[in-house]
Amino acid sequence: MGTREASHAGSWYEDDPDQLSSQLDEFLGRVPETLDGSNLPIPKARVIIAPHAGYSYSGPCAAWAYKALDLRSAKRVFILGPSHTYYLRGCALTTFDKYGTPFGDLTVDKATTSALKQTGQFSNMTRTGDVAEHSLEMHLPYLWKRLEQTFGEDSANFPPIVPILVGDASCEQEKAFGALFAPFIKNPENAFIVSSDFCHWGSRFDYRPHYADGLVRNMDGRRGELELKSERLEEMAGSQTLPIHEVIRVLDEMAMDAVKTGVHTDFYKTVQKTQNTVCGRHPIGVVVAALELLMKEGLEGGKGLFKFVQYQRSSLVKSKQDSSVSYVSAYAVV
Repeated sequence: MGTREASHAGSWYEDDPDQLSSQLDEFLGRVPETLDGSNLPIPKARVIIAPHAGYSYSGPCAAWAYKALDLRSAKRVFILGPSHTYYLRGCALTTFDKYGTPFGDLTVDKATTSALKQTGQFSNMTRTGDVAEHSLEMHLPYLWKRLEQTFGEDSANFPPIVPILVGDASCEQEKAFGALFAPFIKNPENAFIVSSDFCHWGSRFDYRPHYADGLVRNMDGRRGELELKSERLEEMAGSQTLPIHEVIRVLDEMAMDAVKTGVHTDFYKTVQKTQNTVCGRHPIGVVVAALELLMKEGLEGGKGLFKFVQYQRSSLVKSKQDSSVSYVSAYAVV
């Protein structure tokens, strides 16, 4: 069914392969060679969360997840991201045979996508939605770079990819998809990339929470009433006015702390309670649900739990006219 073009190359990131390679090398070079007491990549860190904004914004943050990612045993790489271009319920699979990058084409694992389609739980991405979507594409140059570092320059040796959009889903639906993906995550031949930015703050996102009179409230109020009490913010504020960017950080930390518990329901309820605009909340939810099942089956020693290694924001919001998007990098050893 053809090759999906690299539709955001030349705008969201460099389309010249040499310039793009140099940029990624620079971002990866800023990351330490050791992390959490281990040389990088971290052995068996086969699952990561990384952002998907333009590289000038989120590229340095994403480098932390990609440098930790262990692809040495990978026979295929799943990429799960949210749908920004059309409303999607549940999960959808690509119908393309390949995904283009400025470096070359990555092959889609048609055997795996066919097997997933046969479960009856997946729809097909719309072709226009697939091409317009950035949440999957923005990971491909980084993935290419890491595959090249792992398997050499001949792309014929690269494992294929399994691109999946994860749309709107209830708590129980996320758990159901988590149960479906759990055997794939358990298989050491599979790696998983979860695509997500965190808090989107600003009037254009209809989300401008601030802290006043002991409560977090949304200035816009178009997402329903938000009246959230936070002991952490209360301690930080004291008698002082709390900068908005500190409120954003605490809201993001609440989401990250929930992910770190490994309990899917904790994360789902935290996002609902805070109304945090984590755009990849459903892909994250599905993978956390899968890892929770694997931990119940016997993963020990902290395996299956995400560790966050980087947190950045596009800007530090100080006034209600500002805006920002938050970025995180995390990995899980399985």
